[in-house]
Amino acid sequence: MDQYRLFIDIPLGNNEEKAISASHVIMTTFLSDKNFFVDLTPKVDEVNYRLGYDEDRQRSNYLSKNENGHVSNKKNKWVISISGQSNKTDV
Repeated sequence: MDQYRLFIDIPLGNNEEKAISASHVIMTTFLSDKNFFVDLTPKVDEVNYRLGYDEDRQRSNYLSKNENGHVSNKKNKWVISISGQSNKTDV
């Protein structure tokens, strides 16, 4: 289903560790008010996000690495439930 999406581009510098840390702080702060999403119209069921790198031609997600240090191309997903609780997964 085609729909409009809000894309936000926040430059976080060229230090990967600091960018990952800042990403976690930003997303935790952004998603901390569960009631905001429950009462929002139009309804928001989930938030998908990833940390990319400008020089990386594929859509890598530096927030999702395996045990060998390889990054995933799957977005992180935060599912918003009607009760206001949320659940974080990778998609």
